[in-house]
Amino acid sequence: MSATLNAPHLAIGEFATRTAVNIETIRYYEREGLLPRPTRGANGRRLYREADVERLQFLRRCRELGFTLATARTLMSLAASGETTCADVKTVVTQHRADVRGKLRDLQRLDRALAAMEKSCPGSQSTDCPILASLTQS
Repeated sequence: MSATLNAPHLAIGEFATRTAVNIETIRYYEREGLLPRPTRGANGRRLYREADVERLQFLRRCRELGFTLATARTLMSLAASGETTCADVKTVVTQHRADVRGKLRDLQRLDRALAAMEKSCPGSQSTDCPILASLTQS
């Protein structure tokens, strides 16, 4: 492992690289209070610690799984609590999964509607397009 990875403080560029999160997103998370404001070096640059790396990786994974920022904040609070039970966390995940399943049903309905529109159109050179006609109907 390089000395840079073991350094107690990381510049924002290395922090972004280590966590696979872009710099503007990091700054946004700081403004939103999802990441603590970093200490600043003598040159005024942000300096991050290993705890910040872990927190941002946690947040990134939450976002990859589709959790909203509010829910990610809740999960981070639960993780930091020390008194959180698995049941507490499972409740959050169960609700998110229910939301995802609802979105999947909506997407399946949308797919069926688009498939019907696609099927209605012969794809000919006619200027009378059944897809456009169906879009004008309520």
